[in-house]
Amino acid sequence: MNHATYKPDVSNNDDVSRAVGRELPYWSGYLDRLGEQVRKTASTNIWTGESVRVSTTDASELKPAPQHRVRSPRGDRRMSAEQRRALMQAEGVQPVEHTNELPAWSAYLLKLGQQLKPGVAKAAKAQGSVPAYGIRRPIGDRRTGPRQRRGQSSSESIANTRLDRGRWRYFAPRLLGRLVVNLRRVADPLEKIAYAHISLGIWGYYFAAKLALFGLGAISFHPMENLLFAALLLLPVSSRLLSRLRAIFATLLALALLYYDSWLPDVGRLITQASQLSDFSWAYAVELSGRFFSWQITGLVLALSIAYWIVSRRIRVGVFIVLSMLMLWGWQNAARLSADKATLNADLDMNKVLQDFFLKEAQRSTLFVTPQTDAVPFDVIFIHVCSLSWDDVRAVGLDDHPLWQRFDILMKRFNSAASYSGPAAIHFMRAKCGQTEHGVMYTTVADKCYLMNSLQLSGFEPNLVLNHDGKFDDFLGQLKKHGRLNAPPMSLEGLDVAQHAFDKSPVYDDFSVLDRWLKTRQASASSRVAMYYNTVSMHDGNHVSGADASPDTLVNYKNRLSKFLDETDRFLQKLETSGRRAVVVMVPEHGAAIRGDKRQIAGLREIPTPSISLVPVGVKIVGGGVQREGDALTIDQPTSYLAISHIIERTLEQSPFSNGRFRSADYVQNYPHTRFVSQNETVTVAESQGQYYLSRGASQWEAYTEFNTLEAGR
Repeated sequence: MNHATYKPDVSNNDDVSRAVGRELPYWSGYLDRLGEQVRKTASTNIWTGESVRVSTTDASELKPAPQHRVRSPRGDRRMSAEQRRALMQAEGVQPVEHTNELPAWSAYLLKLGQQLKPGVAKAAKAQGSVPAYGIRRPIGDRRTGPRQRRGQSSSESIANTRLDRGRWRYFAPRLLGRLVVNLRRVADPLEKIAYAHISLGIWGYYFAAKLALFGLGAISFHPMENLLFAALLLLPVSSRLLSRLRAIFATLLALALLYYDSWLPDVGRLITQASQLSDFSWAYAVELSGRFFSWQITGLVLALSIAYWIVSRRIRVGVFIVLSMLMLWGWQNAARLSADKATLNADLDMNKVLQDFFLKEAQRSTLFVTPQTDAVPFDVIFIHVCSLSWDDVRAVGLDDHPLWQRFDILMKRFNSAASYSGPAAIHFMRAKCGQTEHGVMYTTVADKCYLMNSLQLSGFEPNLVLNHDGKFDDFLGQLKKHGRLNAPPMSLEGLDVAQHAFDKSPVYDDFSVLDRWLKTRQASASSRVAMYYNTVSMHDGNHVSGADASPDTLVNYKNRLSKFLDETDRFLQKLETSGRRAVVVMVPEHGAAIRGDKRQIAGLREIPTPSISLVPVGVKIVGGGVQREGDALTIDQPTSYLAISHIIERTLEQSPFSNGRFRSADYVQNYPHTRFVSQNETVTVAESQGQYYLSRGASQWEAYTEFNTLEAGR
């Protein structure tokens, strides 16, 4: 059995310390002492084992084993000390003298210590004084001091220090070293946190994209909420499980925060409208989702992401992202503080404007008289159109359609006061009184306010005609309950189906429906009829069948609107040639939001903006050979439903068919002006001094700059 022989020349720590001029860390000499102790222990064990223990094992059954510990296969136990001695005796190997030959590993530690000492000494000389770090020792084992490690007594060390350097020069470097060590202990966690602030990782793309979208005006941005989210992402987490849970929670929170920063409706509004959203067809739901997607914005965000990836490899972009959010937060706070007084005054003014408006509207009403028995009878026809506003007409280039020139009275600033069909229909059915708040719309009002009910009391038979089934949002039920229109709807069986609505229900051809009613009216014995016709041919999500079909309802809106205007014009012509005398009023419910704006996508009507609720209203007097004197009248002043009731009231007082001639101005004298106020459940848009203001629930009023800019450019 071969043993390595090693006779080192042990160096002295004090010699090295004096050569360097500085104290070496204690562990450089610790390995020397450890190596010597191992050598002595190993030598003692070998000598004692050879001289005392006697092997009782047959040497022929033994096999040589390696001197260092090697993991053996399972079940193969390593050779014992008795077996090794028996094997050595069988091979004629003499016992090892503990002063000359030892196992290689006992000298290895000593050699390692010798090699470490020069390197440590060189590093200490190059870097300066290296104080010994406090390493925790076993309980009760107090570490030796620097003087004891050098082999000096306390008195000798102090005496030498006084003679060579002085007390202050001896203690100052060590105190400074301790201070540096403590500062490092405090600074290490701060350094990790500082590095984390610039290491947002993949979340950096998220914040960078949102800042870019905010710069484009595609979304809003709430700096404080986003900074808190970034702080959550930067908190150090040591546990892998907690890290995964935080990643899942952060993903959900990121989606919620993105929705909060967007211009989309409140979550509460979506919950209340969930039953209606569930009625949407799959094709319409996909189409609506696609409107949130923009190739231009997507391409820009993709380009910025690539640029972010390139730049982040060279500089710490996370710092700039956090600084950008901090600067944006500071800028918004400064702007808010500087505008606090003006905002407070604006809030007080607009709240007072709104309060005064509804108080004034509550006092206004019209009174229908009963026509005299010898008066010339005529019918009143209301065409209530869904999804048609002046902005939609201009967007598709149909503002010069011949139908607009056919009307005797055309209102260009009529406010429908709503952005959805149900509230708009209730406003219309209560047109004899002033505008009511949205919150009290679904309560009972005075009998004098109901339009169709008052016409019935004046001798007109009510007729109800729809070109749809009226089931969505319980439209028929709302007409009966809140509009006091109890007439049964006309049957649509056998009529042409021109479209299919967003809920896949049939939408019938407008002219076919109106022509059937006219034929039914011709066969009726009633002298006076008040007919309410509701059409959804322009509603968003309708799909046209045939060669002109398009999967995008916004694209085919122009074709649908052109067809509707043509068919309405055709119906007026046929009504005139039929000999029936009638006062026809076309009034849309709301617009279709064809163009949309930065606050809401095309087709979305959560905010009742002027682009949605300023609708074209036309009045046409036809039949009986009546002729209009003078030109048609255009009203550019702000009006609403009370103006329609006023015109009907004047026609009942002074029939346009009495003398065969009429003047449009006779029926709009002293007509009521109505300030623009449009509402839904959560949003109010109001006009004051030529500017439009927006309020969400109980929040502050803000200028609706998008439409104000649009109006200024016209």
